[in-house]
Amino acid sequence: MRESWRWFGPNDPVTIDEIRQTGATDVVSALHTVPTGEVWSIEAIHQHQALIEECEQGLAPLKWSVVESIPVHEDIKLARPGHEKYIENWILSMENLAKCGIKTICYNFMPVIDWTRTDLNFKLPSGAYALRFDQKKFAAFDLFILKRENAQTEYSTEELNEAKRVFDEMSEQEKTKLTNNIIAGLPGRMTDSYGIDDFRAMLANYKDVSSDVLRSHLFAFLSKVLPRAEAMGVKLAIHPDDPPRDMLGLPRIICTADDLELLFAALPSESNGITLCVGTYSSRPDNDLPAMAKQFGPRIHFSHLRGVSRDPGEQRSFYEASHLDSDIDMVQVVKELLNEETRRSKESANSLGIFIRPDHGHQMMGDIGKAVNPGYSGIGRMKGLAEVRGVIRALSALK
Repeated sequence: MRESWRWFGPNDPVTIDEIRQTGATDVVSALHTVPTGEVWSIEAIHQHQALIEECEQGLAPLKWSVVESIPVHEDIKLARPGHEKYIENWILSMENLAKCGIKTICYNFMPVIDWTRTDLNFKLPSGAYALRFDQKKFAAFDLFILKRENAQTEYSTEELNEAKRVFDEMSEQEKTKLTNNIIAGLPGRMTDSYGIDDFRAMLANYKDVSSDVLRSHLFAFLSKVLPRAEAMGVKLAIHPDDPPRDMLGLPRIICTADDLELLFAALPSESNGITLCVGTYSSRPDNDLPAMAKQFGPRIHFSHLRGVSRDPGEQRSFYEASHLDSDIDMVQVVKELLNEETRRSKESANSLGIFIRPDHGHQMMGDIGKAVNPGYSGIGRMKGLAEVRGVIRALSALK
């Protein structure tokens, strides 16, 4: 396994020197300051690469190995007139990364919003804090704060009544916080650049876009990208929709094993692969993560290792659990990834290990009270990496 760590750039509260101390060898990063749709120049890539890879003599080197992510412009997802220029820019960015030696690219095709949580500081019995998605709070936001057109048709009478009760019991401060938490998942998060009216306008763009239509737009995008990726030796790793189900009237198309089967049947290129985000996929009870790790092993170019704990009475609600204490068998998932690595090594002596990283960690200990990117505090992720590393070492010793 290639242990990696996500870094958001010079403004990330977790520094490159601190990442080095975790024992990770590879860095997952992106050019977050480049506006969506513009080309990542070789010069800009080299500058970012230098921040990660240059270090004083005697220190363990780090390597920028995975991009997460090159954002896909909304015009591509909507197939608006003129969107082809954004596809070409995306391809040029990919090719420039490959010329700099960075050939694994995680990306997503989620409309409007990259991820959705209702609580960014959910207090656990341990006293640490986790990210949480609460379906009842989400419904209250959708119906009575966002007031999305025709939203009530997507909820049962019982759900409508419960959402109204939750909304009525919230203070104005709680309503504002809930709104900010959900909008935090918009591209450009951690800024104040979006408001509720902007959010409504962005959602309205997808009013007549079905899952089938969005999927056709993804396939059209990849039909242009994959030949160029193959030529450069690039591996693309699509990230699932988070949470993996339709919401806010938006279509979601990378949610289940069946969705992945459709993707690979349409576009069988070896460069067409996945990010096995264990936590995201496992927030649906019908996704069997060990089985998916085995089924799609050859397509896994990158993996986020975390899990969730779903509410027994409302399976759409969950909090992000410790890396080894969740609703999925993380040990079996890691075992399947190791089996895939063994298979690859038999096919080629030059095969790379699968890039993994500890996904969202708990905010805990000295990180409590610090300003952090949601889910990306240092100590909690280091705990997760240490736990996963122990599993890897133990399973490897048994082979």
